Amino acid sequence: MSTHPNFDKICVAVLIVSLLITVLFMNASALGVENAERVMGYEDTLFDTSKVHTINIVIDDWDEFLETATSEEYTVCSVIIDNEAVRNVAIRGKGNTSLSSVATMGSSRYSFKIEFDQYDGGKSYHGLDKLCLNNLIQDNTYMKDYLTYRMMDEFGADAPLCSYAWVTVNGEDWGLYLAVEAVEDSFMQRVYGGSGDLYKPDSMSFGGGGPGNGKNFNMDDFMEEFGEDMGMPWKRRSDTENTQETAEPQKADEQTETLTPPSADEMGTGFQMPPSSSRPKMPGGMGMGSSDVKLKYTDDDPDSYSNIFNNAKTGVTYADKIRLIRSLKQLSEGTGLEDVLDMDEVLRYFVVHNFTVNSDSYTGSMIHNYYLHEADGRLAMIPWDYNLAFGSFQGSADATDAVNDPIDDPLSATADDRPMWGWIVNSEEYLEQYHELFAEFLDSVDIIGMIDETREMIAPYVEKDPTAFCTYEEFEQGVDTLRSFCSLRIDSIRGQLDGAIPSTDDGQSADSSALIAASNLNLSDLGSMNNGGGFGGGPGGDRPGRSGSEGQNGFPGGGSGFPSPGGGGSFSSPDNSNFSPPDDSSFSPSENSSFSSPESGSSFSPPGNGGFPGMSGGNSSVSRDAWLLLGASVLTLMVGLVIVWRFRRYA
Repeated sequence: MSTHPNFDKICVAVLIVSLLITVLFMNASALGVENAERVMGYEDTLFDTSKVHTINIVIDDWDEFLETATSEEYTVCSVIIDNEAVRNVAIRGKGNTSLSSVATMGSSRYSFKIEFDQYDGGKSYHGLDKLCLNNLIQDNTYMKDYLTYRMMDEFGADAPLCSYAWVTVNGEDWGLYLAVEAVEDSFMQRVYGGSGDLYKPDSMSFGGGGPGNGKNFNMDDFMEEFGEDMGMPWKRRSDTENTQETAEPQKADEQTETLTPPSADEMGTGFQMPPSSSRPKMPGGMGMGSSDVKLKYTDDDPDSYSNIFNNAKTGVTYADKIRLIRSLKQLSEGTGLEDVLDMDEVLRYFVVHNFTVNSDSYTGSMIHNYYLHEADGRLAMIPWDYNLAFGSFQGSADATDAVNDPIDDPLSATADDRPMWGWIVNSEEYLEQYHELFAEFLDSVDIIGMIDETREMIAPYVEKDPTAFCTYEEFEQGVDTLRSFCSLRIDSIRGQLDGAIPSTDDGQSADSSALIAASNLNLSDLGSMNNGGGFGGGPGGDRPGRSGSEGQNGFPGGGSGFPSPGGGGSFSSPDNSNFSPPDDSSFSPSENSSFSSPESGSSFSPPGNGGFPGMSGGNSSVSRDAWLLLGASVLTLMVGLVIVWRFRRYA
């Protein structure tokens, strides 16, 4: 037994210090300590942007899967990514309007979502839990999404990773897709270290809430209700700002009817945007979304924000909801913004976002296609779905208006109606920061070089794409138009930053003499919402100029289905000939793993570490592990105090 006269005091001090350190670690982010980004492993494998990757989908009956793809039901399959196999994963059709559009067009080139952890919660591909394969509909350039995500990433804004993938099905060519990191668990781990909550606010019934939501969209109903307003992405606000009406706040589920999405015939080439001179902005910048998807504070009732909370991507508690509402209140009031915003991230997001002139977004009339991250009350924006960006929301729009879209008055957004944007223009200090970052973006990100490099990389794959929505000539024209648009957009923004061109709607309405002329550009060349078959971008599985026959569902070879993969490295193709997976006729799964057919029930270890560093169930601001740590510290302190008391008793 120690006889030091202050032994008991020393023990108490050590225990108290330990407890304080525990509390500090639990609340580090609230004290300004940033969560460290986590290196997952898939960043440098599948999302290496220097090459086109290969993804072979091995599935029992492809035709049957395609017939039910619009239901967004999961089907078991295996995938071989760059000759590395992952067995027993889930695949389903995905998309908002694109699912119904592809089906209406008579194509089978759906977008897909691959979920590595659907049947085994610990399975991943080098840490990636879910992968989106985008079909590049409405994008003759093949790169509107890709270019935006790359610009976001290079400029330091939080964004999903992406790369190109040549997709085959049971070894048969299917087409060039864009592989995109799903904004879910693995994204949260990589970018935020697993902390915080994630939402995809949406009131348009476009599928933001999860599988199956997009299939309920009916375009006929949509155009009947909103058709006149859809042709207003570029506006002159002064024409309508005096007609604004003030409405009483409503619950989110009362603000916007659930839409039940137009037919391709209705949305075909006959649907034209009105000329720019007759295209006023929607009154008051209201757009089509509810107050909650605009991130406006209404009241303290969580039910008023159902379009946010019903579209949560992480588990949220009542306390999480109240914390987010408090942040929205401060955001709407413009108070304590440093406490409720990741300011640098949001500023960088809007710099790149406003460059792209994307009407199908938070700043457009649709008011969706973004994710919202919240951690300890601080909010950040995450980009999503830019296939209608670069002025191509309606291809018949005036390119001059799009090229010169004012950076301080973007699209349909007004400061009072879109508070996540409004805080920037409502403050001279923040507006100056925004302008400085815009200049930095134009100087540091080689946009034109990125377009040229991407074109060179993907052109051979586009030329042979058997299910493409456009011809190769249309691709070439689309890329030329995108390159010209971005070059002119850069010139316009530089002029707006130095004052030579007005950076607001009112300024451009008063004096349009300095605007960059772009009337020679046809934005329909980029691929647009009314290009080809309504929301579709072209013929899909019936591309002209292709040799050989295409069978049912546009699949090369004319087969009606695929048998399950057999042993070894060979499969039976529709014409009963044998073909082999890429590279040396063998799969080459990860070390210590074995590949078997999808219907087999045996276990399989995925590539990489074989497991996903999962997130806690609630994802509240203080995680369950943190509370356990606090409880253990308190228990340790209590035990220490009891020991000290006993020492004092026998001393």
